[in-house]
Amino acid sequence: MTEPVSFSREDILAILPHRPPFLFVDRVTRLVVDKTIATQRDILDSEPYFEGHFPQKHIMPGVLVIDALAQTSGLLWGLSKKVSGAKLAKEPQIFYLASANMKFLNPSFPGETLEMFSTRETSFGALYSYAVEARVGRKTVAKGTMALAMMDGEL
Repeated sequence: MTEPVSFSREDILAILPHRPPFLFVDRVTRLVVDKTIATQRDILDSEPYFEGHFPQKHIMPGVLVIDALAQTSGLLWGLSKKVSGAKLAKEPQIFYLASANMKFLNPSFPGETLEMFSTRETSFGALYSYAVEARVGRKTVAKGTMALAMMDGEL
C-alpha cells in the first residue's frame, strides 16, 4: 500500500498501548507495508510537559521525539500486519524500545507539525531495527536508528 492512506485514531490506538498525554502520533500519512511509514504530530503549546521543560521558551523534549519515533516504528509493524491481513502467532504482542542512537540537529516548537519517518532495516528474532527521522518542514529535528523488542503479553 502506498500514498494516500487513511487510518483512524482508533486504528492507531488499536496498535499502540500509549494514551494521552503519552500518545505522540496524530496521523499516519504514508505506509508502504513492511517497509516505511510517515506520521505526524501537531505540537501544541498546551502540552503538559511544557510547564517544566524550558518554561520560558517551549521546546519539545528530545526524549519525547525519540518516543514519537518509536511509536511510529511500532505502527509500521502493526499497521503492516493489519493491512496485509497477517495473523499473529500470539496475541497480544507489545513493542518496547530496546535501543536508540540519535542525533538532534534542531529543536521543535509549539505550532509546528513534527513529521516522522521510519524505515524497517533488519529483524532478528524478537528485535526489529529501524532508520528514523523527525522533521519540521525541511528542517531535520532528529535522525538515527532504533531497535524495538517484541514482547508477549498485555499491559
